[in-house]
Amino acid sequence: MKGTAGEERGKTMRQLVWCDEELAGAEVVPLHAEAEAPRPARGMRRAGWLLVVCGLALLPWLYVLATGLPATATAAHWPLAWVGLDALEALGLIATGLLAARGDRRLALAAAATATLLVVDAWFDTTTAAPGGDFATAVALALGAELPLAALCGRLALRTLSRSA
Repeated sequence: MKGTAGEERGKTMRQLVWCDEELAGAEVVPLHAEAEAPRPARGMRRAGWLLVVCGLALLPWLYVLATGLPATATAAHWPLAWVGLDALEALGLIATGLLAARGDRRLALAAAATATLLVVDAWFDTTTAAPGGDFATAVALALGAELPLAALCGRLALRTLSRSA
């Protein structure tokens, strides 16, 4: 038995050397470059194109909004809107932190959603703030907290996605 295993090992080594000599002048192509990404299912492709069409259809609507909306408006549930947005941010930050601490792959989803909420909050804080001290405070919060946290969440989402690929 021991002789058989040794002979097999020797035979395998001779085969490897032979292959190496044969391939010495050949072009080496990495395995991952040969593999093509799987094509999405027909329903997924249709849904994707439907979303693209909807996004393009919104472009003329943006012009209508930009030229037709009043410069000022009163919102009936203004405090509820801001408290709700900040509550969603808090939930997102907590969920993202817990998923990151656990090393959970779902971190990418939570981090991307939280980054989006933080950017939206920074945008609306700065664009709805009254001139003067309110605006300065909104810009300080956007640059000092919301946008850096959004960048961190975005980085976590991208790193998580690149690791799972």
